[in-house]
Amino acid sequence: MRTIDLKPDPLGHAAPITHVAFRPDGKRLASCSYDGTVLVWDTSEPASPVPLTRLRHRRLVNAAAWSPTAPTLLATASADKTVGVWRIPEHGQHRLVTVLARHTDDINSVAWMPDGRRLICVSEDGRATMWDTPTGALLAEIGAHAAHCMMVSVSCEGLVATVGEDGMVAVGDPGRPATAEMRHYASSVEGCAWSHSGKLLAVARDDGVVNLLTPELDCLRTINVSTSAARSVAWADDDNSIVVGAYDGSLHHIDISGEPIRRTHDARLWPRSVAAAHGLIAAGSFWNAPHLLDFATGAELSAPRRPGHGVNALAVLSDGRLADRIPGRRLLAGCDSGSVLVLDADADADMDADADVGVGVGAPSGARLLPVSDSPVLSLAAGRDGIFYAGTYGGQVVRRSVRPDGGEPTVSAPLGAPVPSLALVGDRLVAGTYNGELIALDPETLAEVERGAPHAGSVKSLSAFAGGFLSAATDRTVVAGPLDDRATLWQHGNLVNAVAGLGDRVVASASRDHTVKVGLLAPPGTGGRRVANVQTLLGPDESVKCVGLLGDPDAPVVLAGSYDFGLYAWEVDWRDSVGTLASGRLVSTFRQGLSCMTPWDADRMVVAGWDGRLLLVGRERRDAPVRELRSWQVDEVIERAGAADRAAGDEHVDEHVDALEYGQVAS
Repeated sequence: MRTIDLKPDPLGHAAPITHVAFRPDGKRLASCSYDGTVLVWDTSEPASPVPLTRLRHRRLVNAAAWSPTAPTLLATASADKTVGVWRIPEHGQHRLVTVLARHTDDINSVAWMPDGRRLICVSEDGRATMWDTPTGALLAEIGAHAAHCMMVSVSCEGLVATVGEDGMVAVGDPGRPATAEMRHYASSVEGCAWSHSGKLLAVARDDGVVNLLTPELDCLRTINVSTSAARSVAWADDDNSIVVGAYDGSLHHIDISGEPIRRTHDARLWPRSVAAAHGLIAAGSFWNAPHLLDFATGAELSAPRRPGHGVNALAVLSDGRLADRIPGRRLLAGCDSGSVLVLDADADADMDADADVGVGVGAPSGARLLPVSDSPVLSLAAGRDGIFYAGTYGGQVVRRSVRPDGGEPTVSAPLGAPVPSLALVGDRLVAGTYNGELIALDPETLAEVERGAPHAGSVKSLSAFAGGFLSAATDRTVVAGPLDDRATLWQHGNLVNAVAGLGDRVVASASRDHTVKVGLLAPPGTGGRRVANVQTLLGPDESVKCVGLLGDPDAPVVLAGSYDFGLYAWEVDWRDSVGTLASGRLVSTFRQGLSCMTPWDADRMVVAGWDGRLLLVGRERRDAPVRELRSWQVDEVIERAGAADRAAGDEHVDEHVDALEYGQVAS
C-alpha cells in the first residue's frame, strides 16, 4: 500500500478536513484530513487554537474519537483499513498504543463504549466490529450493512447506532445482539449522533432530512434541513438543540422542536463533519484548519487562513479566436480554493517541446490564477471565445472568460446541491448535481431551460457524446442520449465516478468497484444506443476515480486513475478481450489519489492528482505505448504565476494571487 506523501503545511493540513472530534472537556480537538494526518489542537483558547501534535496514517483519515474515561486516549480511523489508538499526553511525545487491524475496506467511523476500553469500528466493507483496545483483540462482529457503513455513535447507556449508504439505521446492545432494532430509508444515511442523555438519536440523511428517533427507532420528529444532503449532526450540551452540517455549505442550528434557530454559511466550510462541546462548535473545512464557532450565537471564533489548491476538474480551451496574446489551447484546472488555474500563452510550446526535456519541470510559463467562486470548483466545461464554465460546491455555475477584457462573470441561480459535473451539449450547458438532477442551462445567461429524468444518485460525471451526452452516477449506471431520451448502457457493481467518450461509438467508465468498463456501441441506425461489445478492465486495487480515451475508436487506449495512486493504461482489441485485459499496465504513480483527466489532443492526456501534480502522458506515434511526457506541480505553477504578475504589475490577478499566498481570500 502506497503512503500519502504531501508537502506538509506548518500551520495546519495540506488537504481538506474530513472529520473533527472534541475531547469531552472541549480543550482538545482532533482534525482528520485527506493528507493522511490527524492534528490535535489546543482549543482552551478557542479564538487562537494551537496545533500540538501530528499523527500519521498511510492513507486519508476518516474519523477520530476521544476516550470517555481516559482523556489522553484517541482512536483514529483511516482508509488504510486500520484504526490507531494513541496516547496523547498533556505534555511530551505522543505514542501509538495499538493498531486494530484489519477491515477489508476503508474504516469510516469509530466510537468508544462507555467503559473506555471497547471500541466500535464501521467500514466501507459494511461491517461493524467491536475491539478490546488494551489487547488489540477482535471481540465480535456486531452488525452489517448491505452497502458502506458510514458512521457509528454510542449512547451513554451503551447502545450502538450505525448508519449506511443502504439507508439502514440499526440500534443494538452488543451484549444482547438479538434485540437489535432496524429502520430503513430510501436515501443514504451518513450521519448520526446520540443525545447526551441517550434518549434521542439524530440521523442525517442524503435527502437533506434529519430525523429524531427514540432508542426503539420510533420517529419523534422529521426536520427538513436543506435541499442538499445533511451529512453530520451534533448536540448542544443541554440536548435542547442540534447543529447540522449540510452540503449546501452551511451549519444549521435547529431547536429539537424542529424550529430553525440560525444558519451559518462559509464557503470554506466542508460540513462533512461537525462536533460540539462546552459551548463550542467545530466543523471541517476545505482549507487548512477547522472552524470554531460559539454554539450560543454562531459567532466565528477562529477559522482557517490558507486555502488548498487540490485539483478537482480539468478542461481545455481550444478556440483560436482569442486575443493575440493568448493563442492556441489553454489548460484549465479547477481547484479547492475556488480559483481556476489557466496555463496559456506558452502552454502549446510547453506541451509540444521535446518530451524528454519536460519531465519533472516545475512550472510552465504563461500561468494565471483566476478567481471564480468563493467555494471549491468541482467541474469545468470549455466554451468558445475564451469562455469557460465552472460548477461549484456551493451549488452554482459560473460563466467566465480567460480574457482580461472578458467582462464580469455570470453566476447561475442556486441549483440546490453541489455541481460535480458539467457538459456543453449543442446549444445547452448541462449540469449534473449531487441530488441526481440533470439541468440544462442557457450558455449565455445560465438561466434554467429544461430538466431531464434524474439519476437515482449523485451525478458524478458528464461528457458530451454523439446525439447528446453521457452521464455516470452513484446509482451505478452509465447512461447516454439527449436530455429527454436517455438509455442505460451498462451498470457497475458500485457507484460510477467518471465517464468518457471517443468519437461517436466508444464509451469508458470508472467505478468504485475497482474496475473500468469500455464499450463499443452499435453503428447508428441499428437499433438505438445498443452496446455491441463491452469489456471489463482490471488493474487498480482501489476505487477508480477518473477515466479517459485516446487514439481512434477502432483501437482506443483507455486511461484510468485510481485512489491507489496509480495511472493505468489498456490497449483495446475489440476482438480479444483477454488480450485487452493483459495489456493493462501501470503508467505512473502519484503521491495521493488521482482526481481527474482531460484529453489534450487525440494522442495525449492531462492528468491531475490530489498531490498537486499535473502530468501530460501520451504517445509519439500510434504504435508506441503511452508514457509520461511532462510533469508540473500546481503550487510551483501558482508561485511562478504570482511572481510574474507582480513583476508585470498585472492588477487583474495580482491581488488574488497575493491573497492566496497568504491564505486570506475573502469568502
